[in-house]
Amino acid sequence: MDVLPPLNALRAFEVAGRYLNFRLAAQEMGLTQGAVAQQVRLLEAHLGMALFERHAKGLAFSTAGRGYHAAVAASFDGLRAATQVLRPEPGKVLISVTPAFAAKWLIPNLPAFSEVCPEIDLRIMATEKLSSFHSEGINLAIRQGAPPFGAALEAICLFRQDVIAVVSPHLAGAQAAQLALSALAELPKLHDGHDLWPQFLAQLGVEDQAGRGLRLNQVALAIDAAISGQGLALVPRFLVARDLAAGTLVQVTPEVLQGDKAFYLLAEPRKKRSKAVEQVRRWLVEMSDQPDERCGPRSCRETPLGADTAEPQL
Repeated sequence: MDVLPPLNALRAFEVAGRYLNFRLAAQEMGLTQGAVAQQVRLLEAHLGMALFERHAKGLAFSTAGRGYHAAVAASFDGLRAATQVLRPEPGKVLISVTPAFAAKWLIPNLPAFSEVCPEIDLRIMATEKLSSFHSEGINLAIRQGAPPFGAALEAICLFRQDVIAVVSPHLAGAQAAQLALSALAELPKLHDGHDLWPQFLAQLGVEDQAGRGLRLNQVALAIDAAISGQGLALVPRFLVARDLAAGTLVQVTPEVLQGDKAFYLLAEPRKKRSKAVEQVRRWLVEMSDQPDERCGPRSCRETPLGADTAEPQL
């Protein structure tokens, strides 16, 4: 008699055990939440014991389930490693980032990356949707969020969310850097999905006199609209550092809105990283703001990619 459980059931258990959540496991596997739960129940029936304790807020391992998951996860890691030996791509690194981070920070810095890592084939996936390290082959990811996170990935804070008001010098005139609060109130505002203008103006004690303004769904679009002279934009400082240095944008007031969602680099544990992935990870950290405690812990726990989507992603 074959004592091996069905492979699909083992796979569902392995993924659900990483997230301790059927919904997130279903997103990674491309199944419904009910289908994942059913596969886990089939495995439990096959074994004759419960592997999870079901709670309103998620799952917890049973005593038997915890040890069994460690063995099953190790087996799947072995299968992945064996497959990688057959078709290795040692220089390939796939990084998942949001469109604004790709357009306004990563792509402008790629020449510097190519100088120090010319042998690495860096591939960029710019997306707003949830991404999976396993099913989509993601090696690294950058997302905006706040700890605590989940349980399997290293998370390193790269950039604080220091939000500033910027404008084209052609719109605000030569005195843009010393813009009066009255002028700030009257200039048109560019709104993105984060909708931070009410909070920023309240911090300054300013009432907006410009009306609704242009509304865009991404920060990158708001930056481009500001450069073209269509209004004031509120953006993380590091995303417009090059534009400020070049003079295509100017900061109109020294006040900074300190956001609570920093930009984090997410990576699998060191033992699972290739040499190329580790090189890219190290370069990103070296290029970061070298954050202090306000950016959060340097080593956190996992977040499913895009899990900060309760807040609009950049």
